Amino acid sequence: MHTTRLLSRTRISSLALWYQCRNPILPKAYHVLSSSRPIYWPASYRLQKATSSPTPIPNLRSNVHRYYSSSNASVISDPNRPDLFYHLVSLPSSSSPAYALSFLKEPPPTPDSSTIIGWLPAETEGNGQDQEAGLNDFQENPKFRKVLHDAIQTGLREEVDDVQKNGAIQLQQGWMHIHDCRNVPALGRIGDPDDILASVLVEEGKLLPETYQAMPSYRTCTADGPMQLTDGLAQKLKSTLAKIAAAESSS
Repeated sequence: MHTTRLLSRTRISSLALWYQCRNPILPKAYHVLSSSRPIYWPASYRLQKATSSPTPIPNLRSNVHRYYSSSNASVISDPNRPDLFYHLVSLPSSSSPAYALSFLKEPPPTPDSSTIIGWLPAETEGNGQDQEAGLNDFQENPKFRKVLHDAIQTGLREEVDDVQKNGAIQLQQGWMHIHDCRNVPALGRIGDPDDILASVLVEEGKLLPETYQAMPSYRTCTADGPMQLTDGLAQKLKSTLAKIAAAESSS
C-alpha cells in the first residue's frame, strides 16, 4: 500500500512538471528542423504576421533597416515567447548585422555582453545567393553559459523554484537532473543530453546545491527551440542578468 501511494505521488509530481513546462498557452518560440534544413524563427523575427503553417524567414538584408527606421523600434519581442527579445547589433568579428537573443528587453550594454544568449545573423549567403538561416547559423555566447549555471545554482540554494523542490521531495535520495522545459522527457525517462542543464545530489528529500554539476552537452538552442526554464529559475536568471547588465553599463 505504501509503495502504491509513493508511485502515485511520483506520477502526479511528474505530470505537474510536464504540464508546467508544456502549458499550451505558451507555445514554442520557433521551430528548428535540423542543421541541414531551414530554420523557422518567430513571427517577430520574420517581421511578418504569423500564419497557420510556419514559413522560412525571408531575406532580411533590406527589411532590417527599413523595419527599425519606420517603427523606431530598438527591440523586437516575440508574441509567442514574451520572455525573449531580439536586439540588432553589429559584432566586431562580422561586417553583417546580427540579432542578439536575450531575456532582457533593454539593449545589451555591448554587442558581446554576457547577458546575450547568442546571435543569429540577419542575413546569410551561399553560392552567391541569399540563404535561409539554419541551426548552424546560431552562435552561442560562451560567457552566457557561466552566468546561466551560476544563476541556477544560486536559485537552488535560495529555493526559488517549487518544481525542483518537489522533485527532490519525491526522489528523496540520489542524483536529480535539472531539465530544460523545451523538451520535457516522457514520464520515467531521462531527457536528451542537449536538454539536461545539470545534475544535483538529493539527500533526505533536500537538494544539495554545492553538488551542482553542469552538463557539458547542454545546448541553449536546439531543434526544439531556445532554452526555457521553470518559472522560479527563469525569474532568478532574469534578475541576475539585469544586475550584470547594470554592472557592464557602468564599467
